Amino acid sequence: MRRETSRPRPNWQSLVQEQGLVFGSPSAGANGAQRPYWDESAHYVFEMDEILSLEADVELLHSMCLAAVDNVVTTERYREFALPEWIWPAVAESWKRRDPHVYGRFDLRYDATGPAKLLEYNADTPTSLVEASIIQWNWKTDLFPDDDQWNSIHEKLVERWGAVKDLLPSNELHFTWSEGDTSGEDHVTVSYLQETAAAAGLDTIGLAIEDIGWDRLLKRFVDLEEAPMNTVVKLYPWEWVAEEEFGRFAVESLPGTLWIEPLWKMLLSNKALLAVLWEMYPGHPNLLPAYLNEPGMLTEYVRKPLLGREGANVQIVAPGYETQTGGVYGREGYVYQLFDPLPEFGGYRPVLGAWIVDESAAGMGIRESVGLVTDDGAAFVPHRIVES
Repeated sequence: MRRETSRPRPNWQSLVQEQGLVFGSPSAGANGAQRPYWDESAHYVFEMDEILSLEADVELLHSMCLAAVDNVVTTERYREFALPEWIWPAVAESWKRRDPHVYGRFDLRYDATGPAKLLEYNADTPTSLVEASIIQWNWKTDLFPDDDQWNSIHEKLVERWGAVKDLLPSNELHFTWSEGDTSGEDHVTVSYLQETAAAAGLDTIGLAIEDIGWDRLLKRFVDLEEAPMNTVVKLYPWEWVAEEEFGRFAVESLPGTLWIEPLWKMLLSNKALLAVLWEMYPGHPNLLPAYLNEPGMLTEYVRKPLLGREGANVQIVAPGYETQTGGVYGREGYVYQLFDPLPEFGGYRPVLGAWIVDESAAGMGIRESVGLVTDDGAAFVPHRIVES
């Protein structure tokens, strides 16, 4: 694994916009300079044995996470995840029914000197999908056509929708985004997912989540045509759904209306998962020690809010590395994870976003930041695989 610089394509801005990347605020570069969110002036180079090792790590981590969900449901540990009590039975029922899921993204620390370490699992509303699946593949094809890339995301998504088809109430899916996201990222991500589902032969309809209606007489969700919504794909976090009146309807109408990602993924997208995993698999080479509500044995740690997003409200306690970010999260509680600083390459610190589709590792996207916390100032950079 190494970081290389390269000359961006002369018309890269128009190319990535044509391919769907119409969002992304300027990111933070070295010495306070700005850099584009999609930055192809740098990329990471891997050898195939590194990628094969990462694939194995990701699939193992996913199986461990599913075992952790079963543990939490079986022992009813929902309070540790700060879930409202009224939703507990529905989460359990969703898991026991095995409500279908499609995809997720692991954030990993990796420097090629040892196994990947799990930082968190974005299992409910993962983004940076278009960049990972489409934009970086086209970059590689244009500039390094003879090299490979860890990227079968598109093919695996189409394949997964084809398999999910038989598990759904009907062949029709509604794909929703929130108008509250002014960046356009949610809309583009959902539209891309809709495209992959259509390629699998499903009938798809797109609309804003704010336009979903509730038929109080028939107790079902309806779209703008007053047609029933049997399956809804969302990029709206379940913890936000649970706080709204709309959320009661969404939970109580299950499985009449199915949601993707399913309700049981509330447990995977919550950072309390990290503590449960460490309890179940102490000393595992793909895990960092983690404890709920207190540092436990840790003297150097990262304190993360259970429901935090984009690096908000993160505190690093370690000599010479003290850091704290602002934000609106934390009242739900914290997990304390061993501080293992991200590796540094040329002044930047990469986080590997490894995609899982169904049960299979599907590819990788890399975001890098100047600081120790990967936040909304991180840039996305591509990668390629060379012959050993």
